[in-house]
Amino acid sequence: MNILITGIHGFVGSNLVVSLKECHNLYGLDIVAPEKEGVIKTFSWKDIEPTSFPMQNLPKFDAIIHLAGKAHDTKNQSAAQVYFDINTGLTQRIFDFFLESSAKKFIFFSSVKAAADSVVGDMLTEDVIPAPVGPYGESKIEAEKYIMKLLPITSPSGDSSFLKKENGIASKKQVYILRPCMIHGPGNKGNLNLLYKVVKKGIPWPLGDFENRRSFTSIENLCYVVEGLLTKDVASGIYHIGDDEALSTNELIALMCEVLGRKPHIWKMNRRMMEGCAGLGTLLHLPLNTERLRKLTENYVVSNAKIKAALGIDKMPVRAEEGIRKTIKSFLK
Repeated sequence: MNILITGIHGFVGSNLVVSLKECHNLYGLDIVAPEKEGVIKTFSWKDIEPTSFPMQNLPKFDAIIHLAGKAHDTKNQSAAQVYFDINTGLTQRIFDFFLESSAKKFIFFSSVKAAADSVVGDMLTEDVIPAPVGPYGESKIEAEKYIMKLLPITSPSGDSSFLKKENGIASKKQVYILRPCMIHGPGNKGNLNLLYKVVKKGIPWPLGDFENRRSFTSIENLCYVVEGLLTKDVASGIYHIGDDEALSTNELIALMCEVLGRKPHIWKMNRRMMEGCAGLGTLLHLPLNTERLRKLTENYVVSNAKIKAALGIDKMPVRAEEGIRKTIKSFLK
């Protein structure tokens, strides 16, 4: 297949190139265009402007994977409009291009944060009514809405593919909105790396009394899902992505210490005392406050049952612990 990948030089894009390059012809779309092994050519966003239609200078793409976006800024230093300009605006541009192109499949990387900032109940499923909090999740859900308003009513068979006439012949277009939870793997520089740096310094973890569970997404499992969507006839729709097993922060720290060859320092400070300290921190504007404590200790378990059923599999190829170990070992390098 001829596949166009936006944001191809990012963490997920780089891993997808490694995963797909042996079996597919890959093209990039990015704000930078250095040569990349496995990528035939990287185009700029100007190349897909409406003035470029009917796109005589571009290859005939079979699929488009949209990764480009503004990542969640944990320090909250980015202006809200930047998220909407990039996460919503670029999605609208590339989706309009898809509708006019020869591509039959469109894969958009949204986020579970577009669905919910906190999980109510045992786990987050696709039928939740979206309630994002903050510009990152809000800009992602706006991008989803732009795509979904162009999706037709789902047929009785559950297939909500486009039927678009090309040269008088009905042509099926399939659209997938993926909501992965926190993605990790070699080369990742997200929150796992921040926690690893704390553990590496030998700083004790004082919140061991909070037994939370969180879902993660191994980059290998993510690449496996994308390959399946590209090669199988899967119904259009929204799919949550995550590893099969959820892990606690205590388990994460234990895994990090195992890789480092150290004994974990997990302190089970009294839960009520820590909640009281966090409440005081809120009043005094200290680093540990009620909101930060909630984020560090809440449950956020995401169901991957729908995507596994769609792909016809019982389990993801990589276990959560195995994927986390690979990620942590990459930090050592």
